[in-house]
Amino acid sequence: MPGLRLRLFLTLLLSLSPTVVAAPMNELHMLVFHSDTCPHCEAQKPFIEALDESHEALSAHFFELRHNEHGRALFRAVASAHGTGADSVPAVFVGGRAWLGDSRLIRHQITSHVEHCLEMGDCPDSRDTRQRFDQTATAQETAPITLPLLGTIDLMVQPLTVSTALIAFIDGFNPCSLWVLTILLALVIHSGSRRRILTVGLTFLGVTATIYGLFIMGVFGALTLLLTAAWVYWVVATLALVFAGVNIKDYFWFQRGVSFTIDEKHKPGIYRRFRGLIRDGRSTPALIAATAVMASGIAFIELPCTAGFPVIWSGIVASHGIDWLSFSFLLGLYLLVYLSIEMVVFLVALTTLRVDRFEERHGRILKLVGGIIMLALAGVLLLAPELMHDIRGAIAVFLIAFGAAALILFTHRYLLPKLGVHIGDEW
Repeated sequence: MPGLRLRLFLTLLLSLSPTVVAAPMNELHMLVFHSDTCPHCEAQKPFIEALDESHEALSAHFFELRHNEHGRALFRAVASAHGTGADSVPAVFVGGRAWLGDSRLIRHQITSHVEHCLEMGDCPDSRDTRQRFDQTATAQETAPITLPLLGTIDLMVQPLTVSTALIAFIDGFNPCSLWVLTILLALVIHSGSRRRILTVGLTFLGVTATIYGLFIMGVFGALTLLLTAAWVYWVVATLALVFAGVNIKDYFWFQRGVSFTIDEKHKPGIYRRFRGLIRDGRSTPALIAATAVMASGIAFIELPCTAGFPVIWSGIVASHGIDWLSFSFLLGLYLLVYLSIEMVVFLVALTTLRVDRFEERHGRILKLVGGIIMLALAGVLLLAPELMHDIRGAIAVFLIAFGAAALILFTHRYLLPKLGVHIGDEW
């Protein structure tokens, strides 16, 4: 009897206690968008795969964008559903949240969020967005930009477009290009003929812009082929640091040591060719041909001086994994913005028949500003590439660089002299 009473007591106790069952493991799907030319994507992929393997209920789905139109359309749909832009890769969507770029902080946030979602089961599943996308025929969403003659442009470029415009604008103030243009216009103006100014100026700008564009295309093509190796991306950032250091040095010690300027030995030849355009009574076709030949030679001479920003920009664009058609659109924007500065100088000269000579002090200031911006871009590419993945981050990088350049200029030109301190060459 005592044993029976004990068994009855235990049965009653168990019937009154809460039933404990194993909670079902939550299923979670992660969508990862990447490009086969993106070094940050390649660096992040082992982390995602390890996270996937270590969590049985997590499923990571990878979508390569460069050769996958459906993946690009899905990227835009998923990004829109998460309230972010389809701007750059790598892009990770899981549990209702999105991350663009790759860094230790981003990896920590992804891991923490995945573990929270699997434990609590209160996160939306990114797979639902994918399923809704697959079930609807949204062909129009796959063509965000359609241009006459060019056709459809697939562009993951809100911040990339802004970055292109900003870099091209700064590049447009290149001291070598402006020096050559102002010298050319100053000599041509002596002819007193607006027709000659118009012919020489437009031909010169058109030829130099074409050669510049071909150079940028070559750099982009090389980087597109090589950026599958992560070390190439570091080479681009290192080159940016070199260009930045030399330009900043030229502000303090102009043309001393290594200098990305037009070598003095080339200047007499440039002057001689310019004067030839004024003296010779050529017909308009002959004048165009002579200007084109001259512009081609000068474009190659000044290329070391102008190559810094195109290399940096090409590296940024190539890392996004965009196709050649989208690159052509961005390159057109780059050249248009770049030329706008020189076109203003040209139109002022054409209208007023006068042009102010570009002096060394102007070149030094422009080299300082350009060098600081190159330094900022190189630092961002190496340390915090995610800053360039949204418009606010891209603009903030340039504003900080402008502020730093202005502070250096004020300190060097006004504050230090009052304290009796002099650094660099005298102006």
